[in-house]
Amino acid sequence: MGGVTFEDVGKVYADGTRAVSRMSLEIPDGEFMVLVGPSGCGKTTALRMVAGLEEISEGVLRIGDRVVNRVPARDRDIAMVFQSYALYPHLTVYENIAFGLRLRKTAKDEVDRRVREAADVLGLTALLERKPRALSGGQRQRVAMGRAIVRQPQAFLMDEPLSNLDAKLRVHMRAEIAELQSELGVTTIYVTHDQVEAMTMGDRVAVMRKGTLQQVAPPQELYERPVNLFVGGFIGSPAMNMVEATIERRNGGFAARVGRHELGLGERVASMRPALESYVGRTVVLGIRPESLEDAALAPEVPTDRQLKGVLVLREPLGSEIVAHFDVDARPAVTEDIRELARDVGQEGGVPTVGEGPAKTTMVGRFGPRSRVRNGDVVNVAVDTGSVHVFDAESGDAIYAQDPAPVAKTQTKEPEGAEA
Repeated sequence: MGGVTFEDVGKVYADGTRAVSRMSLEIPDGEFMVLVGPSGCGKTTALRMVAGLEEISEGVLRIGDRVVNRVPARDRDIAMVFQSYALYPHLTVYENIAFGLRLRKTAKDEVDRRVREAADVLGLTALLERKPRALSGGQRQRVAMGRAIVRQPQAFLMDEPLSNLDAKLRVHMRAEIAELQSELGVTTIYVTHDQVEAMTMGDRVAVMRKGTLQQVAPPQELYERPVNLFVGGFIGSPAMNMVEATIERRNGGFAARVGRHELGLGERVASMRPALESYVGRTVVLGIRPESLEDAALAPEVPTDRQLKGVLVLREPLGSEIVAHFDVDARPAVTEDIRELARDVGQEGGVPTVGEGPAKTTMVGRFGPRSRVRNGDVVNVAVDTGSVHVFDAESGDAIYAQDPAPVAKTQTKEPEGAEA
């Protein structure tokens, strides 16, 4: 087995387009690393450089202890699982799994042993004589996994392998892949556009934007402590609410003026974000996750100075919760980060220009199923102010200690024009 190390790795195409910029990332032996980001962020280019399918323009790439910049793809001892499965339609499941071993002239007995072991692990033993056309999408994906497993490579590379499956099967398969990788202990780099996949599968997640790493951390840390506005807005579903706010002093702590509302931020925020002292009187971007918003009627213990008032415009009952969309008299945050996040989900037209239109923001909350609010109702919304996020309105850096995290300062000003 072996880890994968990027040392200032870059990719520049012949026309000058920079797809990956000075990427430094160490993936230890046996780790499940997920690369995630919007379309065109460079994640697939990074994976293809590891595979040897793209030349490296700058830096050093290692697999194990070996520098592989000039090593042909066939000699890198990696196995790749593609979005399209890439199965041979005229071969049986057995023959598809065995194909790579036979190309390497592996002994017949060894081929048979490895194929049957992989089939047993993947639940394919009863399907070995079938051809791909007789298999479901999930079964075809298992065959593609089997072909990679029998290689016993130093690393698995997976390029959006679940994107062709329906939603229910994707949930099932991502659990299977994560469990299988844990059992095999093989270093795995997994590329996806789906941040839910990233959060549920990876030991660590690397968020990319315009060819540049933004943050690399365990999933929960990304969620709870994003280094900048882009990471905070990309991670989480539904997405984080972003609204303009002004920081004020209050009772020895801080409050956020949001339109006509004043939200007391509490001791926890003051202790976690001492740099807010230098933002008093300044405009910031306040990030509030939908999970931090509740129908105040269901949270009577939350004081009125930690509530917002809005008008419900859409109620989506999901059984276990109600996703509530409500308008608040406050100005939406408008930055290039927010515009990029909106473009990624096809909602750029809904982002106003600075100073455009009335000061109204549509926010999304995850209310308890007992909420009785209806469309058009005026609703009081309790805010868990201890879990809000605060970002510098100009740089987009998260506000924590006196100095922003280095990654937030050094990796948000790279050249644009990255390709996936």
